[in-house]
Amino acid sequence: MALLNIFQKKKKPAGKQEVKPLRAEREAVSAIPPRPKKISWQAYRAIKRPHVTEKATDLTSQNQYVFEVFPDSNKNQVKKAVEDVYGVDVTDVNIVNIPRKRRRLGRTQGWASGYKKAIVRIRAGQKIEVLPR
Repeated sequence: MALLNIFQKKKKPAGKQEVKPLRAEREAVSAIPPRPKKISWQAYRAIKRPHVTEKATDLTSQNQYVFEVFPDSNKNQVKKAVEDVYGVDVTDVNIVNIPRKRRRLGRTQGWASGYKKAIVRIRAGQKIEVLPR
């Protein structure tokens, strides 16, 4: 019958009582910083990756950052996604469609794929860490 004892509730000893934490301890627990906001899964359906080129890094001095985005995303989706992922205030979004280009390698002809990029302007004084150190 000892095997069936595992299904029974365990009784607390009558002599011991639970000790409530002191007020200072409760305040220390509330001093824990809040968890960061969860990033919406829709943010990653708008932004592919940061577009890192020499021209794009020069734009960071003007508070502008360049991202490669998915072909079906629009300005509103890109704005919400950048604000969600990087926690900055976006003031302006410009979108550019880069067309595909014809390429040759010897006698073989083909196409280099095109893409869509967004140039995002953020509020002055804020920064985005595109390449984490």
